[in-house]
Amino acid sequence: MTIQQSAENFAAVPAAVAAASAPVRAILEMALEGGEVSEAEGAELFRATGADAEAVYAVADALRRRANGDRVSFVVNRNINFTNICYMGCRFCGFAKRSEDKGAEWLEPAQIVERAQRAWDRGATEVCIQGGLHPKMEGTYYRDIIRAIKAALPDMHIHAFSPFEIWYGASKTKMSYHDFLADLKDAGLGSMPGTAAEILDTEVRMQLTKNKLSAEKWVEIIRAAHETGIPTTATIMYGHIDGPEHWAAHIRLLRDIQKDTGGFTELVPLSFVHTESPLWAQNPDKVRPGPTALEVDLMHAVSRIMLHGWIDNIQVSWTKLGAARAQQMLSRGVNDLGGTLMNESISRAAGAAHGQEITARELAQIIRAADRVPVRRSTVYEVREVYEHHDPDELAPLVDRQGRDPLEFLQMFPERGTVLEAAE
Repeated sequence: MTIQQSAENFAAVPAAVAAASAPVRAILEMALEGGEVSEAEGAELFRATGADAEAVYAVADALRRRANGDRVSFVVNRNINFTNICYMGCRFCGFAKRSEDKGAEWLEPAQIVERAQRAWDRGATEVCIQGGLHPKMEGTYYRDIIRAIKAALPDMHIHAFSPFEIWYGASKTKMSYHDFLADLKDAGLGSMPGTAAEILDTEVRMQLTKNKLSAEKWVEIIRAAHETGIPTTATIMYGHIDGPEHWAAHIRLLRDIQKDTGGFTELVPLSFVHTESPLWAQNPDKVRPGPTALEVDLMHAVSRIMLHGWIDNIQVSWTKLGAARAQQMLSRGVNDLGGTLMNESISRAAGAAHGQEITARELAQIIRAADRVPVRRSTVYEVREVYEHHDPDELAPLVDRQGRDPLEFLQMFPERGTVLEAAE
């Protein structure tokens, strides 16, 4: 893939750029003209404040429009975490339990299929499957899960297994990463989540996970997946013991991989949720309680700018930020709201309190209230349905919300309240 932009396609320089400091303005004008933002320049943008930050947001929004127009996408999917039993001891994780712990869970293939079937009946086209690294689990269990789902639901897209799980399964089966991934693909694996990336920096990873899955191994497994024909997402988890230099280096590395493989479908920034995290609980004087609001804004915006032309889908995680904040990111370079999920365990276990599901109709309303066009997509960003003049069917949430309404924030803005009228 190459970035080819003729002069007539250059967007006009946003007015906000004129108010930026000279160094930031130079970087942003270069980006608007199709230039590539370096790692050092990315770190500079991550440090932006005031008028400089506003200029970064304006350029990210301009590049988002250039790449995606005013369409904002989502996928109807379900999360299935088949086990929370894990002995890896990642210090940021509040999800893992030991076998004897209260709340420890293990799902057999039949139970996983039952949940996938329920999702299919609710319009899902994808199941996202991840789990802890159970010490007694056979490496072949990943293949068993895929085969069981495909036997019952041959058209369901299976988006499953982080690089950490691939490392574990390959180790258990004594297979190479390529062979293990090829076996999963033959069984029906459609794509992989690029989670377990955290920050691709050895010093940081030593403190987060004791480097149990090194940055080099993560990259090796991701490249192996792409070479095997399995697309993946890309992620970054930020707001703990990291900073602008780490973020810029991480995004630059993802861009380098994409130049070689073209296998990333999107970037999903994941803000650190500290509430139930051992990393923060044990080191509150050294670990930040998640990113600041400014850092959240800049993470999405600078990622859009650095990755423009290479990874053109920037997704916001509503499970981490909540629906209202996720909608705000649509003016920070974001063009995708992720999935309906139906169930969400990992962020919830870390202390996130934004619910487990936002229905397709609700996602469409959030998008339309931001003056964008809702689009239902496949896992790999094929357009399935454009909601220009109608909304998805209304469904009751799969999990009882106990009175919580993720769209309550829309009622605070009467001028945005004509969502359905606009659709109808």
